[in-house]
Amino acid sequence: MKAKTIVVGVIIVGFIIFGAYSFLQSNVEYTNFPQAERSGKKVQVAGNWVKDRDSYFDPKTDSFVFYMKDTDDNTMKVVLDGAKPNNFEIATGVVVKGKCENGAFHATEALTKCPSKYEAKSIKEMKAS
Repeated sequence: MKAKTIVVGVIIVGFIIFGAYSFLQSNVEYTNFPQAERSGKKVQVAGNWVKDRDSYFDPKTDSFVFYMKDTDDNTMKVVLDGAKPNNFEIATGVVVKGKCENGAFHATEALTKCPSKYEAKSIKEMKAS
């Protein structure tokens, strides 16, 4: 009976440790590019794509490269693992998750915020209808 209780206790402790580790890995703080460079750890940066700077897909590294301006107007080159995200051209905002290395932000994920089709009409548009 005691051996069974010990095994169950070890399994429960294992699940608790796994859950805490998973939570800490998914809990990534928001910051700006200068703070991301200083921290050296995985962070999230919100901002906008700088459309007048080069953006391209590099087939050698299987990455999409673009420039992004964070919410504090700091601009940095972003190297995203994989292809360009869907709706990237019409996005009103971008959030990248990754860390700074060698003067660029290396992102493993990018989320795009698209304009809402349910935005309110202006007064001029309503009068014209």
